[in-house]
Amino acid sequence: EPTIFHDNALFGMGNPLLDISAVVDKDFLDKYGLKPNDQILAEEKHKALFDEIVQKSKVEYHAGGSTQNSVKIAQWMIQEPHKVATFFGCIGTDHFGEILKQKAAEACVDAHYYEQSQEPTGTCAACITGDNRSLVANLAAANCYNKEKHLDVDRNWSLVEKARVYYIAGFFLTVSPESILKVAKHASDNNKIFGLNLSAPFISQFFKEPLMKVMPYVDIIFGNETEAATFAKEQGFETEDIAEIARRVQSLPKVNKNRQRIVVFTQGREDTVATVGDKVKMFPVLDIDQNHIVDTNGAGDAFVGGFLSELVQEKPLEECIRAGHYAANVIIRRVGCTFPEKPDFQ
Repeated sequence: EPTIFHDNALFGMGNPLLDISAVVDKDFLDKYGLKPNDQILAEEKHKALFDEIVQKSKVEYHAGGSTQNSVKIAQWMIQEPHKVATFFGCIGTDHFGEILKQKAAEACVDAHYYEQSQEPTGTCAACITGDNRSLVANLAAANCYNKEKHLDVDRNWSLVEKARVYYIAGFFLTVSPESILKVAKHASDNNKIFGLNLSAPFISQFFKEPLMKVMPYVDIIFGNETEAATFAKEQGFETEDIAEIARRVQSLPKVNKNRQRIVVFTQGREDTVATVGDKVKMFPVLDIDQNHIVDTNGAGDAFVGGFLSELVQEKPLEECIRAGHYAANVIIRRVGCTFPEKPDFQ
């Protein structure tokens, strides 16, 4: 057994959400002012959306939240031993919270939720049209994560210290940037690996300050082509060339000089772009018949999960990307971010 496979080697922290997904039509999107392929935070005008989507005949509930999806996929790829992945986030003391706890346990993830009763467990409406998905997150409890009451508590922080690889989706920047910084600095100080995701265009636009505060500690940055373009625009890179954007992101200031930053940008069915040393390389995704795509919800999270599963085993970057492509390919054939009993990845 390689020593890398110890309990809690992979640490994730984010917004645990219960996904409520349904196929909707363009009128539904227009009614709530949604784009077919986007992620936003719910506003007052979206409150009725959650009631309306639940009324749809074919609604499905899945444990979700971007970071939690990724660590669950990583654990699924690893299979044994269990509890290689740890997850922190805030839920409510309610039925949806119980479902999230049960689903994390089924996925063999070591979830330590901060539970509070002021706000109900967060939800995410996944409005599916064709192979697009528009996500509207009502953070609720997820927004109540408290560094002092959870992350700083010795028994929780000791789990952080056990990890070798850390991953947090950019979405959590809207909740607890101070928690992200504490984890990121710990990783940097101890020459461990800290990964962050750009997550959605609105993060680069409206949470620029907390994002750029954590960037010097980021060893691996993930994003898709839209997020990469938005980040470049917001940072004044004045280029739309994705390889050039990857280069520029790689060379942003970095605290731990022992590790060169790795930039990984997915582009749906187009090649994944990644920095390999000082070069930028293209990695083709697995071919898939368009008719086999059920929905693309969770594809990005799955890519990261697959990637992390190999990273935690200290595999080379090419292997990490191959595992990411494999996991994403499995997920898009199914509803939501769900997976078969065992992976078939060699």
